[in-house]
Amino acid sequence: MCLAIPGRIVEIYDEQGIRMGKLDFGGTIRKCCLQYLPDATVGEYALVHVGFAITKVDEEEAARTYRLLQEIEEHVAQLEEAEPESPGDPGVQS
Repeated sequence: MCLAIPGRIVEIYDEQGIRMGKLDFGGTIRKCCLQYLPDATVGEYALVHVGFAITKVDEEEAARTYRLLQEIEEHVAQLEEAEPESPGDPGVQS
């Protein structure tokens, strides 16, 4: 199983003959290979796996993915808060 995250293409450029781009992942800008998406343009969204854009997605799908990731993050935080401290924890007094 692989995980691909949507990013919005903010810049496209050539790097040693390879089509590259800068993508915005919710405020974090990362360099990605766009070689597999020759028709991708600035402003579009692409799913990126380990630095390679593998397919385009629309803005609605990208927003849906970010909402789901936020829900997962919130759920994990709730689980961590609800987790009781074990008796062996150094911060627990007997």
